Amino acid sequence: MNGALVTVGAELLAGRTTNTNATWLCRRLHERGVDVERVTTVPDRVTDIARVVNEYRAEYDVVVVTGGLGPTHDDVTMAGIAAAFGRSLERNDEALAWLTEEGGYTREDLTEGTADLPRGARPLHNDVGVAPGAVVESVYVLPGVPEEMKTMFETVADEFTGHPVFREVVVADEPESALVGRLEELREEFEVTVGSYPGDGVRISIESTDEELTDAAAAWVRERVEEIDPDSAS
Repeated sequence: MNGALVTVGAELLAGRTTNTNATWLCRRLHERGVDVERVTTVPDRVTDIARVVNEYRAEYDVVVVTGGLGPTHDDVTMAGIAAAFGRSLERNDEALAWLTEEGGYTREDLTEGTADLPRGARPLHNDVGVAPGAVVESVYVLPGVPEEMKTMFETVADEFTGHPVFREVVVADEPESALVGRLEELREEFEVTVGSYPGDGVRISIESTDEELTDAAAAWVRERVEEIDPDSAS
């Protein structure tokens, strides 16, 4: 399974808010074996949301969208999703029933439009907030508030499946340029994904869907570099 992530919000583009949702979601999807190939941030604009989501849903197995849910003037994500699918935005009776029966709200408590979702969407209930999320075919729409996003994601986490990825890290006390030959030899010797990241030492990341192969590749590297403790390197 491969996927793309779309985060919505002018505050992200202006640098006023750190995009922690993208980092958290990429990590959780990676843990579940989903290969995230795109992370895109768009403004609170229906046309931008619709264009990017429409492009990505045609290219990837799943698309996860966060931010811009709710009934206020700049919460336009659901309208953008509806436009991407050529559907109307309408009140979802299941979402409204959950809010009033399980969420403890009355209709008078809820702002007009709170339960509006793209026609035919599967609502995702918000256990720690108000605005519901939704699933439309392969597109998952989650809140932007981190606690709400994380809680809602866990309710659908089992729907994101792939081959689990095993990872080992070796930190070499050598310049990255000195490791080029050995890293190339590693890639020829083992069918693994290799990344090298300089810092205090060079952090060599080794990944594959085969745990024994990953361990063997890491052992091969450790025999050929002067290793330092990964916890002491940044």
